[in-house]
Amino acid sequence: MTDQHSDSLPEHPRLNRLFRLQWEDAQQAHVLLYPEGMVKLNQSAAEILKRCDGAHTVDALVAELEQAFNTTGLREQIEGMLRAAFEKDWIR
Repeated sequence: MTDQHSDSLPEHPRLNRLFRLQWEDAQQAHVLLYPEGMVKLNQSAAEILKRCDGAHTVDALVAELEQAFNTTGLREQIEGMLRAAFEKDWIR
């Protein structure tokens, strides 16, 4: 398996304009709304996507999440989520 790094990701990931991230009371979760439907997100995915604002770099996003959750070693999981979101066109 090839080691993938953040170079396959946008430098400053931002949510695609076709999607809207919001808290949905009925789902008791954050969701991504788009013209064809909705994606229910787990807490980790929501925390990552909240920071995809076009201002954060991937490094800054990782650092902020590690600080927010008082832990280290989250880069691999965060980059994996960002790659999946990029492949699904949730972020650009």
